[in-house]
Amino acid sequence: MAGTRRLLAVCLPWLPAERLARQSAPKALGALPEPLVLIATDRGRQIIRACCPAAAAEGLHPGLVLADARAVLPGVRVAAHDPAGDAACLDWLADGATRWSPMAAAAPPHGLVIDISGCAHLFGGEASLVADVLTRLHRLGFTASHALAATAAAAMALARFGLTRVSDLPLAALSDQEPVQIALRRAGLKRVGEVAKLPRAAVAARFGEALLAALDALTETAPQPLDPRVAVAEIVAQQRFAQPIATTDAVRATLEKLLLRCAVQMGARGVGGRLFALALYRADGHVAHVAVETAEPQRDSAVLLRLFDERIAALNDPLDPGFGYDLVRLAVPVTHSLDETQLGLEGGQLAETQLAELVDRLTARLGRGRIRRLVRADTHIPEQASFDLPFAASAAMNWPRPAPGEPPARPIRLFDPPQPIEVLAEVPDGPPRRFRWRRQVHDVTAHEGPERIAAEWWRRKDGAGLTRDYWRVEAADGRRFWLFRHGLYDREPGPPRWYLHGLFA
Repeated sequence: MAGTRRLLAVCLPWLPAERLARQSAPKALGALPEPLVLIATDRGRQIIRACCPAAAAEGLHPGLVLADARAVLPGVRVAAHDPAGDAACLDWLADGATRWSPMAAAAPPHGLVIDISGCAHLFGGEASLVADVLTRLHRLGFTASHALAATAAAAMALARFGLTRVSDLPLAALSDQEPVQIALRRAGLKRVGEVAKLPRAAVAARFGEALLAALDALTETAPQPLDPRVAVAEIVAQQRFAQPIATTDAVRATLEKLLLRCAVQMGARGVGGRLFALALYRADGHVAHVAVETAEPQRDSAVLLRLFDERIAALNDPLDPGFGYDLVRLAVPVTHSLDETQLGLEGGQLAETQLAELVDRLTARLGRGRIRRLVRADTHIPEQASFDLPFAASAAMNWPRPAPGEPPARPIRLFDPPQPIEVLAEVPDGPPRRFRWRRQVHDVTAHEGPERIAAEWWRRKDGAGLTRDYWRVEAADGRRFWLFRHGLYDREPGPPRWYLHGLFA
């Protein structure tokens, strides 16, 4: 139910200007030295898009033309507005906000939303948690206001306007469209609470369903999903530190303990992890992420610790502890069922287990996309019957393995696209007797076929999607080829053509 949720909204009204100040003088955070406005060009005019508190105190505001602003405040500093940089900064802050709850998300343009339901007791209550959030943001150089509510829209609106009751919110909280606000004011309405008292049918008929949906979100009558910054995992282990740790040995020892705790949780559920995500929260707000994937479900802490060692050693950007990590969290967002490991006849691991461990180590060292394997697709079109995927991704699909037996009836590697050849064959459906490929003539001494492959039914119109007749042929020099005739005589449009699709080893 919506009433049981507690969402903390944090509004950062001066984010663009404070982000710029933080980048230009990271060691001297705090109030901006002089008024600053951020501008963007609109229809040949320079318009203010954001400003700092000092500029706002002088009467400058977003939407004002720069020439008018300089008439009011000649010495105002000017910088280019960077919405992409603001969005990246907001995402960075949302990433750091996962230290309080995994359900944290950015609320553009200048806000964060954190679902603290069931998390407040870990920080000594809601008041202590909120104080910690505001203190850390202040240390980073950001001014913040906050509010708590059962829906994200209500919490953000209360934080934005600095109020405690939804009924007291101004009409701007319902809609940012000026015509809608004017129509509401002409009807004698000034607050959200007054609009909520009106008949719903009348509100929908006069102002549309969008305004009614916004009203439901503010009055906490309609539950709203929250799209978290990271996927929420059922298996999580974390360790907080009163004094941040900054050495490699301390981080590795902590990781080993977290792996053991996650292994216990996975053993109780009868599952193994396929993805292990390590998050290292630095005291200055930065979060470092290291992830390890496995080809098969795994919960052996010794094996996983070795994979993390390989992964960390292979990072292009080595981990920088800075002033130290005050929180280390290990999550297992992807799991699969895992039975007990079967040993070989002479003891030790089976060959499949050894192969999986080798692939895991190579993947951790070289990267996820470097170790690949072919998998089969459910189609009869030869060039679409297989494709390559990262080994870790393809292992999770449980693709059927080909049954052992005779050598494959098709080449392992195909030409892309098939190469046109000149063929001497019996008409209409006889086998090839001689063909020319790359200016060389090959006499066919043996052949097998044809294997007829029709095109997909949705492509068989207007002359597209012709039938193929495939032949396995052996030339006089012993080489084996895979040829096909594209089209049927007198039954499909156009004269049939011959192609070489692949070579047998």
